[in-house]
Amino acid sequence: MKDRKSYGASRRWVVKVGSSLVTNDGRGLDEEAIAAWVDQIAALHKAGKRFVVVSSGAVAAGLVRLGWSRRPEPLNELQASAAVGQMVLVQAWEQAFQRHGLHTAQVLLTYSDLTDRQRYLNARSTLRTLLDLNVIPVVNENDTVSTEELRFGDNDTLASLVANLVEADLLVILTDQAGLFEEDPRRNPDAKLINEAEAGDPRLGAMATPTPGMLGRGGMQTKVEAATVAARGGAATLIAGGRDTRVLHDIAAGESTGTLLLPHREPLAARKQWINSHLRVKGWLLLDEGAARVIGESGRSLLAVGVTGVEGDFRRGDVVAFRDPQGREIARGLVNYNADECRRLAGQPSDRISEILGYVDEPELVHRDNMVVT
Repeated sequence: MKDRKSYGASRRWVVKVGSSLVTNDGRGLDEEAIAAWVDQIAALHKAGKRFVVVSSGAVAAGLVRLGWSRRPEPLNELQASAAVGQMVLVQAWEQAFQRHGLHTAQVLLTYSDLTDRQRYLNARSTLRTLLDLNVIPVVNENDTVSTEELRFGDNDTLASLVANLVEADLLVILTDQAGLFEEDPRRNPDAKLINEAEAGDPRLGAMATPTPGMLGRGGMQTKVEAATVAARGGAATLIAGGRDTRVLHDIAAGESTGTLLLPHREPLAARKQWINSHLRVKGWLLLDEGAARVIGESGRSLLAVGVTGVEGDFRRGDVVAFRDPQGREIARGLVNYNADECRRLAGQPSDRISEILGYVDEPELVHRDNMVVT
């Protein structure tokens, strides 16, 4: 397993900066802080590293410009605030990088951009091309058009998906805390900072607070979840305090700063990353003990004979998750039949599919090439 120095020396980083940092806790866009992060990124870029910046702050910056004191709840007001704030946000990043002779590119993404396979591949190609051209992509969620059911939820999630898109080695999440603590340091000043752990360790979820700040949508819990997603693509995640003026230099030098969450398994192939991380589960297939064991141990295709129940309303090609008899999720994948057809096929051998449905699409409910064991 690689250590801090190895990840600090890695070439491709995604750096996510939270709303409270970018807007100085809502006082307005903090151009001095942005310039400080850019100074560090520019120096590391000159040394051969390549960066994607995921910047929160559009809504928060818009609030200040519009004279609103609190983040609004109606979606149309959030979208309006994002539209106003995005103008000044991207301008601040562009001007800061221009002082170092570096070009930036604005990339706005929605959840549906990454669930549609063709648009996902287009976004992946664009970001990689920008990196090859030594351009710094500045990514944000396209809040002006995202609907509530198609939102990433927070930019921590977006940053982890971008890390997978560009095959980053390291995801750095800069926040207003020094890292992940065993308890909420705002409630217990003596809480202990976690120096290093494995991404996906279930104990981390219990330590992380789900409570977001006033300006953002995510708390420390979303950062832990983001680290799990990033790890599927082989990236480590480092959660660190963004107000430290040398934080990125310290990370690059392998210093013990923040919390390092390490990937604990081999990275998934790109298509399986897309299935596992970019698509939402539309239903569940309940498996018997034998099917659960075979899939869990060897990742075999799922046959209808091993299914004991079907939950949800899904179409052919949607993502469904598999539960073992104890109710634990063991895998997920792209299903070959819709929910009603799966209910009719449950428990039946594959050679009866044509008799039951009147046609055969595939002999498996989910093929192993379209499945991820979780």
